[in-house]
Amino acid sequence: MKLFFPLGVLLFLVTACQTPAMLYQSFAEYPIYTGDDLGLTYSPNESQFRVWSPSAEAVQLHIYDHDLDGKPIRTVALDPSESGTWYVKLKGDLAGKYYAFQTQQKGVWLQEVADPYVRAVGANGKRGQVINLDATDPTGWAGDRRPALRAPTDMIIYEVHVRDFSIAETSGMQNRGKFLAFTEKSTVGTAGQSTGLDHLSEMGITHVHLLPSFDFKSIDETALEEGKYNWGYDPQHYNVPEGSYATNPHDGAARITEFKQLVQALHRRGIRVILDVVYNHTGYTETSNLNQLVPGYYYRQTDSGGFSNASGCGNETASDRAMMRKLIVESVAYWAEEYHLDGFRFDLMGIHDQETMREVAQTLHRIDPSIFVYGEGWTAGESPLPDHDRALKKYIHQMAGVAAFSDDLRDAIKGHVFTHDQPGFVSGKKGLTESIKFGVVASTFHPQVDYSAVNYSDSAWAEVPAQTINYASCHDNHTLWDRLELSRPDVPLDQRIKMHRLALTIVLTAQGVPFLHAGTEFLRTKDGIENSYESPDAINQIDWSRKDEHKETVEYVKGLIRLRKEHPAFRLQSAADIRQHLTFLETESDHVVAFRLFGRSVGDPWEHIVVAYNGGDTLALQTLPAGEWMQVLNGNQVKLSGIQRVRGQRIQLPPNTAGVLYALSLESRD
Repeated sequence: MKLFFPLGVLLFLVTACQTPAMLYQSFAEYPIYTGDDLGLTYSPNESQFRVWSPSAEAVQLHIYDHDLDGKPIRTVALDPSESGTWYVKLKGDLAGKYYAFQTQQKGVWLQEVADPYVRAVGANGKRGQVINLDATDPTGWAGDRRPALRAPTDMIIYEVHVRDFSIAETSGMQNRGKFLAFTEKSTVGTAGQSTGLDHLSEMGITHVHLLPSFDFKSIDETALEEGKYNWGYDPQHYNVPEGSYATNPHDGAARITEFKQLVQALHRRGIRVILDVVYNHTGYTETSNLNQLVPGYYYRQTDSGGFSNASGCGNETASDRAMMRKLIVESVAYWAEEYHLDGFRFDLMGIHDQETMREVAQTLHRIDPSIFVYGEGWTAGESPLPDHDRALKKYIHQMAGVAAFSDDLRDAIKGHVFTHDQPGFVSGKKGLTESIKFGVVASTFHPQVDYSAVNYSDSAWAEVPAQTINYASCHDNHTLWDRLELSRPDVPLDQRIKMHRLALTIVLTAQGVPFLHAGTEFLRTKDGIENSYESPDAINQIDWSRKDEHKETVEYVKGLIRLRKEHPAFRLQSAADIRQHLTFLETESDHVVAFRLFGRSVGDPWEHIVVAYNGGDTLALQTLPAGEWMQVLNGNQVKLSGIQRVRGQRIQLPPNTAGVLYALSLESRD
């Protein structure tokens, strides 16, 4: 018997018999889910689970009593749902249970994984955990508020690794290596000097930048006694705090509550919190939760079909694909709202596309316009993403509300980052004055900068000064102190200390946003180790005893921070203001950079300010506008009430030092 079907019915039957892999010829054809309920939606009466996997033929949910071992107490099939998602609703209160998803792809059941939107996990992130997020709020959390911030250029960022902060015996903290160390008050080191939270308050910094504190894969959370170390740039779950920093990594709620307590404690001290985020790659590749749920989609591929590797870590995520972009944007929004975070630093931001970074900034600024977004404006390798689409430093002017690190100023200050014996401006190298001036004007356009002589950039790349992060060192590469020892082993200790102070003086008196590596205020060392990402605590820990050993430099940096905070001339908010209120002075040496700030018109109590940097190894003289001046900074101290009066038209600048002065009276008002 022959059967005849209308054409529409025939097409429906043919489509219904096809697997998803047959339906989609490319990732571009995958449907886009626009809902806001991916992952787990919990209530005491029911739990709803939704995952996006348009390529799957079937999806299962496994429920467990334990986070690591045991067989599932229940396995249920998810139903196909809208826009490539799979969905199931389970009645009853599942709080405390653990769960994982498993997809069937091309006839094969892949590994069990927690979904990309998981917000609580057990040890090692093997399984998600059903929890009531409201119950993770510490006492007083509803009243937690972001500390006031008038403008981004008012920021002073202090970058620190959670474990480094407190793990040393000299820290005087009880919760060593944990989130909770940031909540401890009145801690002291071996010589009685303040440490930890009190130290941060004393320094006057405005923002703590935490190295990656989401769940990363390299630390076995069931064997913390082994003391294995990692910076954390190997993400496993983007929306979950790291378990090794919690008091109980098996309890998904503990790490959440304790991270919130960290944020709350810093906010109470008037310090905002920035999270270092690594959306550009994942710690696992083939076996990551992204790849087990939707093989290939979340990653870029080479022409031969393999994983592209602009991260240098085995893969790179495809932010230009809609669902990866959605994951990034919704993740930062989640951290900003659930954890009250105040900023995000994007690792290898150049791997992401510009549109994603614009959407990140716009989304966060709808939550709070003061949330700060910045990142590394480069990649670690080649990417199939076209150059003109990448969120590179040179395109920052096209990404409103996004800032980038200035490697121009970093390497001008201390020498090329990978040429270890090469000095920089502060350590006596000539030919870097235009690169220093470029940093002083925060990478914006200024008619007195010769861009053809700037080390890396032949034009301004920042539209506004708040788009430039000025720094001399960070967790990467050598500490500033170690680098100076490597590049200038010929100079005595006291001269090297002056070089170190000069570097920090440039960072904190330049326009833009200053960034300090934790411990740099007391000459932090990693014993010459360049890449300490998995070195032991003995190398990475902050040795708080150095605060006492180098207390003069600590006081010097505190004075620099106070200088910047009390004088808005160092914190101009627009490129036009910089051009109008900052003028470079003629110098008598190619080792000297000097400039004049006109402060009164921007609300500064000092009407005329002169800043001069002598990077050379010999005494330099700098001509001043004729009049009487008060010097407030030299190579040894910062004293805002005044160090000495300077009469006449010249000031002496000792080797490798800076001078800052304000006018008491001028012969000419020009």
